[in-house]
Amino acid sequence: MKRLLAAGVVVLLLTLLATTSASTAGTASDPLVSLSYLDKTFKTSLSNDIKTALDSSVSGAEGRLEGLYGDYVSYSFAPRFIRITFAQGDTVMLSSGSSFILLSGAATLSSSKGVVINVSDGSEVAAGEQLSQRQRYFCAEDTIAVITANIASIGQIDGYYFTDTAITNRPHAVFKDVMGDAWYYPAVDYVYKNGLFGGTAENAFSPSVHMTRGMFVTVLYRLEGQPPVGSGGLFSDVQDSSLYYYNPVTWANTASVVLGYDDGRFGPNDPVTREQMAAIIYRYAAYKNRDMSANGSDYNTFPDTANVSGYAVEAMSWAVSWGIINGSNGRLLPRNTATRAEVAQIISNYAGA
Repeated sequence: MKRLLAAGVVVLLLTLLATTSASTAGTASDPLVSLSYLDKTFKTSLSNDIKTALDSSVSGAEGRLEGLYGDYVSYSFAPRFIRITFAQGDTVMLSSGSSFILLSGAATLSSSKGVVINVSDGSEVAAGEQLSQRQRYFCAEDTIAVITANIASIGQIDGYYFTDTAITNRPHAVFKDVMGDAWYYPAVDYVYKNGLFGGTAENAFSPSVHMTRGMFVTVLYRLEGQPPVGSGGLFSDVQDSSLYYYNPVTWANTASVVLGYDDGRFGPNDPVTREQMAAIIYRYAAYKNRDMSANGSDYNTFPDTANVSGYAVEAMSWAVSWGIINGSNGRLLPRNTATRAEVAQIISNYAGA
């Protein structure tokens, strides 16, 4: 809007100059002549004349802008890219000149009137097409586009947009310790709504609490639909069938999703590391007959790949290639433990990969 107002002022000044050149010097129609030849006095009203003319021009320009964007009166405006979060099924409507970038999750251009362009590759995007992450989608002239989140997602918007479902600064409906602007909000919402995670206490998710190996396998067991398991624990430290992780670990071992330690233990109460998560979810993906191809160039961009244990290299490379593990501050940190928030994000990424 500021650019449009500035342009209006320039046009007005040029108009004034054109009018002056066409009038007779020394008359009332030529306010730029400040010294009268006849009475040799300065014209003191010059500044007031110009101010009045400029104020009138600015008011007119504002009125024309309001008319131009009258159709967008209920829209919000993002002068620079802002981050918004989506739960599964949430939508955002974009207008002409607006841009959208999908940072995580999965989303579809559900409908469009006009033309939406993927400026990252120059292609036109059709309604019903799934959007790619980290690419910029631009609404051309006379365009209205609606983007729908297939799963919990995060996006960035620039320009005019409208949504009554995007959450930016209020807590989760269930977990009061998960704010809407937290990077893990969409993932927490996804794992909760799909019955993969519960809370740690009433209205608490505890995003910073570290996950154990037993907890992580339990999440995958729920993702699998909690199938029945046979009797008899296969690990020396997983023998009590009354414990919450007994069925999940027994199922995961039978399906070759977990292998345990060399000494015959599983270590259900040990904190799960990032490379252990990669290895376990890699085996689970193979169990589900997912595409197991990997792009090693993505993996090799991280500076700490040498810290990945041998057993987890292939799994970590695959997880990075599919956007399931994206690193932390530019590093893989393979032997660091993982929080509940990080695990929720990884599970959400796996679901959307």
